[in-house]
Amino acid sequence: MIIVPVKEGESIDRALKKYKRKFEKTGVVKELRERQKYTKPSVTKREARLKAIYIQQLRDQEEI
Repeated sequence: MIIVPVKEGESIDRALKKYKRKFEKTGVVKELRERQKYTKPSVTKREARLKAIYIQQLRDQEEI
């Protein structure tokens, strides 16, 4: 359960913003979307490898 302490005189909008941020950090929505379909472990590994290659290329360009 997510608890958001609201200070005296703090607006509802700010409290909602804090709640949304905490909710995003828990990763519930992301996990639900991943569970809707099955992805083979080989596909997951391939995507992770491609992402690592992409990030490495960005870092290499940054050094130049």
